[in-house]
Amino acid sequence: MGFLKIYSEKDVSSFIKKRAGETKFGEKVNFVETLEDLKNHPAKYVLLGIPEDIGVRANYGNPGTSKAWEAALGSLLNIQNNHLTNAENVILLGEIDCETQMKQAATIPKEEAHYAEELGELVTQIDHKVSAVIKIIIEAGKFPIIIGGGHNNSYGNLKGTSEALQKPTNCINFDAHTDFRSLEHRHSGNGFSYAFVDGFLSKYFIFGLHRNYTSQAVFNSMEKNSHRVKFNLFEDISVKQKLSFSDALKDAENFCCNENFGIELDMDAIEMMGSSAISPSGFTLTEARKFVSYFSKNKNANYLHICEGSPSAELFPNQVGKAIAYLVSDMLS
Repeated sequence: MGFLKIYSEKDVSSFIKKRAGETKFGEKVNFVETLEDLKNHPAKYVLLGIPEDIGVRANYGNPGTSKAWEAALGSLLNIQNNHLTNAENVILLGEIDCETQMKQAATIPKEEAHYAEELGELVTQIDHKVSAVIKIIIEAGKFPIIIGGGHNNSYGNLKGTSEALQKPTNCINFDAHTDFRSLEHRHSGNGFSYAFVDGFLSKYFIFGLHRNYTSQAVFNSMEKNSHRVKFNLFEDISVKQKLSFSDALKDAENFCCNENFGIELDMDAIEMMGSSAISPSGFTLTEARKFVSYFSKNKNANYLHICEGSPSAELFPNQVGKAIAYLVSDMLS
């Protein structure tokens, strides 16, 4: 499949910093030669990267999310392999091939009258690649852990999951924003609204939505579809404390976890985390870890997507990669 760069052990050996007396996570993860090999492999989890930031740029955001996958590998492959980290249950599959689209995006000048729309066409091409690969992974009975790119990739995740299950899927999104905006050109702000309209997303819950960055038009749209779209506010949980974090988790669970669902986590929602829209106010990384740990234990969970991380925006070196490594290990334990 030309949509995917499948990794071998050799491809990631340079990331692993071996040390006498220790075994690193990257020394024990599994590899496959073809997508067909997934079906007969005993490992449950499949790591997949999406090295792109075209969707963010098409949404007039800051580039950099294309680097999160590489940063994540640098940290994740160097955590300790022990009886708690479960590297043997992981297949490091590789990355969505975004090279052609990234090169084309670089040739489009910002002054171009249809700059965002032209980027949106490239996002649609990546949608197709992501959905095709996710569909195959889930049809093989595996659980994809998808890292990197903008939140535009939620569309491909939901489409691929829905097509594999042959029915719409639900989704919980840990995010400061809804990404449920109008159906204009494809970008990082409308992946869920497109999936909703196209019949791939059934019920949608936004966990910790920021009131300051949600337009009235989006609130109206959610109200119109309130039987299928719900949210809780970050301010109600962490500022006004109307709702405890644990009760907020239960509200989301009760709404959409009785059927198949995807777990989406936008790193913008984590306070001062290097991301495409870094925020001075948000959840802690520990709360993000609690979110992932809580929902990953549900038998109806189908995938985890960690997106919008931008190493170039972080305040201290290697924090994005280390944060993603924590979140992935919480998924596995």
